[in-house]
Amino acid sequence: MKNYINEADEVLMQAYSRFPIVFDYGKGVNLYDTDGKEYLDFAAGIAVFAFGYGNEEYNSALKDQIDKIIHTSNLFYNVPAIEAAKKIVKATGLSRVFFTNSGTEAIEGAIKLARKYYYEKNGTNDSQIIAMNDSFHGRSIGALSVTGQPKYQEAFKPLIGGVVFAQYNDLDSVKALVNEKTSAIILETLQGEGGIHPATDEFIKGVRKICDDNDIVLILDEIQCGMGRTGKMFAYEHYGIKPDIVTVAKALGCGVPVGAFVANEKVSAAMKPGDHGTTYGGNPFACAAVNRVFEMFEKHDILDNVCKVSAYLEEKLNELVDEYDFIVERRGKGFMQGLQFNKPVIDTIKKCHENGLIVISAGANLMRFVPPLIITKEDVDKMIEILKKSL
Repeated sequence: MKNYINEADEVLMQAYSRFPIVFDYGKGVNLYDTDGKEYLDFAAGIAVFAFGYGNEEYNSALKDQIDKIIHTSNLFYNVPAIEAAKKIVKATGLSRVFFTNSGTEAIEGAIKLARKYYYEKNGTNDSQIIAMNDSFHGRSIGALSVTGQPKYQEAFKPLIGGVVFAQYNDLDSVKALVNEKTSAIILETLQGEGGIHPATDEFIKGVRKICDDNDIVLILDEIQCGMGRTGKMFAYEHYGIKPDIVTVAKALGCGVPVGAFVANEKVSAAMKPGDHGTTYGGNPFACAAVNRVFEMFEKHDILDNVCKVSAYLEEKLNELVDEYDFIVERRGKGFMQGLQFNKPVIDTIKKCHENGLIVISAGANLMRFVPPLIITKEDVDKMIEILKKSL
């Protein structure tokens, strides 16, 4: 494993602070490195691998599609994309889908669509977007421009203009920024990289009303918190509202790079041929994965498992808050949970890895738990045992 790491450091661009582990394969909710060591996975590739590893039902769909056709381009139609789009429309309650290759690209498309809607309505290109402090939407210039964390932005300025920032869960701060040029308000339904902060009921419903009253596009980023992670297919369902545009990725393809932005009929009508495009987005291979993912969610009652086991996970994490004075609180929804420490968590995370548990952070002082959606109470017990040993 050390040899692999040395070779990687010679040829890969040094854009990541990687942990010194080289994974070789996975089985169920466990990962194995190239030296054969087993790890219980409570990160799921950053909330991606919803069904765990080596799932034959999922794998077979990809193998079957490889033998048929992998790519055709968007100059033509393909059946897997049509079927996948129908499933996404049904799940989101929205109207039209644009497939991308990643979550960041979904954000880029959502920004463009909101701006195009404003342009079609007003005939001007002077629109403003309201984003949130402490948010995270991706690393491309457009996505970075609506990410409310200066540490990610500074070296890459100037970013796109017309973006202002409100405070998450502070409705008055949003109201203070709204004007006749506001084209969109973008937020994560449950903030991820900013520290696992769920939207309050008052805040997200209030933002929805602002958008309704002023014909502003509401963009909800559900790249991490969507696809069943909170116990509903999309986190906004907990609040009884719908966005005008939602961005989806990560568990949408469960490891195959695929994302999407999905819009209601009114907003999506602004998109005309030539306004946006992608070579790989929506190709048959990626959409075969999407189709199988939705089929497996329904067939195996995944949302029911998330609801039942996440309640147990919350209970066990709350016990750690009571037991250790340096753990401040637990927060989150479903299988998107965080433990807030009063000190940096990196050393504890490294110790967890040494002891065979994969967890990650969300900010310097928060330990993040985003496991596969198929974990059991027994998996939770094993995780807690390793975590306490590491603590």
